[in-house]
Formats: sequence, C-alpha cells, structure tokens
Amino acid sequence: MRTKVTLILIFLNVALFFVIFHFERSWRTENVAREVRRRVLGAEAADIRALGVTSGTPGGGFALERRGDGWFLTRPAEWRANPNAVSRIINDLQFLEHETSFAVRDVVKNGQSLADYGLEHPKLTVTFTSGGSETTGSPAVTTILRIGDSTKVGERVYLLSSDGERIHVVGREIADSLSMPLEQLRSDSVLTIPVFEARALSLQASPPAGVLVVIQRDGSRWWFETPVPARASRDAVELTINGLGALRLRGFAPAAAAAPTLVGDFRVTLVGNNRQETLFIGPEVAPAKPEGETLRYAQLEDQSKPSGRSGIFLVSVPDGLIATLRRAQEALRDKHVLDFDPSAVTMISLRAPDQPELTLQRLESGASRGQADWQIVLRGDAVRGPSTLPADRAAVQRLVDRLALLSAEQFKSDAPQELDLEHWGFMNPERTVTLTLQPAAAAGRAPGAAGPSKLVLELGRSTQRDPNAYARLRDALSVYSVDPDILRDTPVAPGAWRDRQLPGLPAAAKITALKLTDLSQDKPVWEWAAGAAASPAVETVLAAVRGPRASRFVADSFAPQAGHPWRYRLDAVVALPAGPGGESGGSRTLWVSERTGAGEQFAGSAEFGAVFAIEQPLVDALWTLTYGPRDPGPPPAAVNR
Repeated sequence: MRTKVTLILIFLNVALFFVIFHFERSWRTENVAREVRRRVLGAEAADIRALGVTSGTPGGGFALERRGDGWFLTRPAEWRANPNAVSRIINDLQFLEHETSFAVRDVVKNGQSLADYGLEHPKLTVTFTSGGSETTGSPAVTTILRIGDSTKVGERVYLLSSDGERIHVVGREIADSLSMPLEQLRSDSVLTIPVFEARALSLQASPPAGVLVVIQRDGSRWWFETPVPARASRDAVELTINGLGALRLRGFAPAAAAAPTLVGDFRVTLVGNNRQETLFIGPEVAPAKPEGETLRYAQLEDQSKPSGRSGIFLVSVPDGLIATLRRAQEALRDKHVLDFDPSAVTMISLRAPDQPELTLQRLESGASRGQADWQIVLRGDAVRGPSTLPADRAAVQRLVDRLALLSAEQFKSDAPQELDLEHWGFMNPERTVTLTLQPAAAAGRAPGAAGPSKLVLELGRSTQRDPNAYARLRDALSVYSVDPDILRDTPVAPGAWRDRQLPGLPAAAKITALKLTDLSQDKPVWEWAAGAAASPAVETVLAAVRGPRASRFVADSFAPQAGHPWRYRLDAVVALPAGPGGESGGSRTLWVSERTGAGEQFAGSAEFGAVFAIEQPLVDALWTLTYGPRDPGPPPAAVNR
C-alpha cells in the first residue's frame, strides 16, 4: 500500500514539473515577444555613429558625429558635444517603445492621410547611421524617423517608422530630447586634459614678449625646459592648469568676426597621455568685460581643418590667469632658492670675510627632524687643534628652516655678466653657506653609490646703497634678490649657535655654601650656608648655580682680568659623593658684572670658557641680594593739610 502511494506522488510531481516548465517557458516567450513588439527600433539602433535632426523651427536642428570615444557637434557649429545630453538621446532611441501602433494603409482606408497626424510635414526628422565597415564590417545602415503632432489625450506624439509603413504612438520624451537647446547639447569645457594627466605645459605670448616657455613634469615636480632650465612651482603650475581647465565656452563668434585663423595673444598647449590640446587666446571682445574676467576670442587646434584650427569662439578668461600667462617665466617659477630635504642636512658650514669658518654638525644621523643634537666644530690653532661645543638645537633647526624657506623676491638674472656678479657682491660674498646632505636611504645604499651631496649658497650685497641681498648657488647661473635679513640670521660667531644650557652639576651633588663678594671693596656682600633658611632670591641663585643658562653669549673665552669689569664673584661650595658614605669637595665660581641700565648683567666662567648674559630671574635675584637691604622702599605718602 505504501509503495503504491509513493509511486502516485512521484508521478504527480513529475507531471507538475512538466506543466510548470512548459507553461512558464510559454509565458516568458510571450513576454519577450510582447516587449519586442513594443520596441520601435531594433538592431539598427545598437551602434549609432552619426545623428542629425531637422526641425520645422528655424535654428532648431543639429548634427552629431562620433569620433573615437567622444561625440562632436557638426551643425550648426562644430564643437565637442555634451556626453550626458548625447547619452540621453541615444538611450531614448534605443529603448523607444510605443503605446500602440497601426499601419498606414489602414489610415488610408479610413479616409485619412499622414497630414492628419502631422507626419506629411513633420515637426522633427531624425536621421541616424549605425554600424559601418570600421565597426561591424558591413555597410552602414541609415534610419529615418519622423515625429508629428501630439495626441489629443496623454503626453504622446505620433512617429512614422523608417519604412513609412507604420505609425507609432510614443511618449513625448523622445521629442523633448531631440528638441534640446544647443546650449545643453554642446560641452562648455574648452580644454579637457585634467591636471593629474598633464605631462607638459607650453606657453607663448605674442610678440614682443613671445618667449616660448615649456614646463615638463618629472614625477611630482615640474621643471622649466625653456627658456632656461630651472625649477617650476608645483602649486603655481597646477593652479594654472586647473585655471585653463576651468575655462568655459561663452558662445561663437559672429559671422562677421569669423576668420580661418585668429591672431592670438597667447598659445597654450597641454600635453597629456598620448594626446595634446592647443588653445589660441585672442584679443578682447569689446565692450564685454565681466568683473574680474575678460571675454576673448579663442580657437582650438584642429588638424582636420584646412586651416589647422577650429572655428572662432568666445571664452571668458580670468584677469589673474591672463597675468600669469603674460609673466609665465617668473609667475610659474619656484621661488625657493634652495631645494633640499631639511631632515637630510648633516652639516652646515658658515663663512664670512675675515672670519674663521664655523661648522655645525649633526650628531645623531638617525634621529628625527628637530630631535637630533648638534655641535659646533671650531678649527682651533696649531697648539690646541679643533674643539667642539654643544650647539643650540632649536637655533640650528630655525636656521635649517630659514634656508629651506629662503625665497626670491625678484629673479635678477639667469645669465649674469662678470660686472653684474661684482656689483651684487659675489666676488667676496658676505656669507657662504654650505649644506652637506645625507640621502634618506644612506644606510641601505649599495656599495659604490654616491655619498652625501653638497649645496653651496653664496649671499652678496651691492657695493652701492642697495637694501637688498643677493643669492645664488655656486656653479649655477641664476641670481636672486632675497630678504637681507638672511645675513642677520646666519652669523658666523660661535656664540650665536652655542647651547644656552651650560653644563650643570650632577644630580647627586649638593651645594653647601654660597658667597657673593664685592670685588671693588674685597668683602662679602652676603653669604649662605646649607641648613639656613633660603629666601626666594637665594633659591633662584641655587638653581642658577646648579644648572646655569645663558641668555646670550658675548665671548667664547674667559679671563678674569680681561674683558668686562667684574664687580662681583659668586663662589659655591659643592659636595660630591665619593665612595660609600663619603663626600669630596668641589667649587663653582661665576664672575658677575654690574647690572647695566638696560637691565642686562653679564657673567663669566673659566669652567665654561665663556662670557654670557644671565637670564632675567637671576638678574632680579642678585639685585635683591645686593641692593635689597639698602632699598628705602616707596616714598612716604604725601600728607594733605
């Protein structure tokens, strides 16, 4: 019994699957057939290569032609077409469907004609060509559709098929897209190479300033190829390319102004990937001049034309862009005098006339920028030999940044004569700055690869009354006018670069006594011993003795009997740990001058080998300890009688 039921169920399932398969296929076939029957156009609309529209309205027609991957208007004026507008027209044709259709012979049988549907003299006639030997290998197919009146009910129009045998009732969207205004059909862009694709930019103004300027991209940088090899400003070049790409078509020249070629004020060529575009910018169109922009005549290079150029059109050019094009040789040039990576600087040498050379040397080659320690290398003499001093890291970093940002205020000359160099002070430069650069990948450099490179900057001053300073790279031709403050920022005196923090006492050292002696009377002014109360002024002196710091250096050597007239001597007794539980004695002495009227006070030390200005807290503390007891205080208040 169970076997019989099972067999019956299997049979019913097979029958059900057969019915579903058979009828579903029929439904699908019927749906596809219905869809095909509703489509007005078939394979002839699959690969449209050219399209023209004739309108009963004057000036309402146009023609489009596909060239490569782009579409171009060929009528009423030749120009690049708006790809979005063309795509809309092509899609509307390819997916055109009718609501209903009827044969022309049935219309005639009913006593009507094409004129009753507006198809004898249609409002729109669209002709398009599909395929061709270049694409399909077969002859091109031409299709003509005529669009007549609107229906009385609904947003639909009558359309006559290409063979003239059938009238279709279709949505009026196709009529709207084919009646699109010319301003929407044409692209308003003039140059189409974007900045990321651009590989070269060439500019040439009309005579007399008709110098050809060619700028090439090299990786992320831009370089002048002509008129002189030089670095170009990446920001300025790319802003100029963006400005050219932002130019928009404002219309076409009237027939009276049309000419085969235009006498242009500028010739601009952009080179991209396997293509280039050349724009000729002509004179102004008087009197139109919008605020900040100038309406000008223009042409594009077009080798398909006998003249080699497109028709004349109008373009609105910002005044700033015109100024840049007119001064491209200077406006697009990199104004930085030096081109280097600040983190790659390992040594800086400063030289001035009649002064010994000063060298600043980086100690930690692997330290990050701004964290490396520097030292001053002094040549010394035949007896002492070279010596080193710790350098102020912040001061050296400011110098590196200052040199990296040193910019030309004016490009003086790219081919100076001998007399020019002498006039600008390069025969005996005010400063010669040598930068030694270590490549970033020096640690992994292959054997035999180039070692550190050098940049030598020369700074000169004119022999006449000239407020400017002049700069050039040694063995280079270009001379720049620069901010004269660069001379003040590159002193050769070691004290300008010496670390303001002088050697301090060890953390375990103890100051057991202080004594300030007045040298003019050879007697102590005040004394302090460990265990006694310490006033704020004494605490400040203790801190300054433990970790002295200079406000600025006056001399890099010290002799008690020479230099400043020393008024005081500050002696500190220091106890240093020596073995288990023991201590050894030591001392630290500072010679101190009288406080000047400007609130500055100097100190000298044989231990530090320097004379320096002390910082304001110590100046105030010494004033309190020396003159505080004799300070009469504020004057008594006046008594009113």
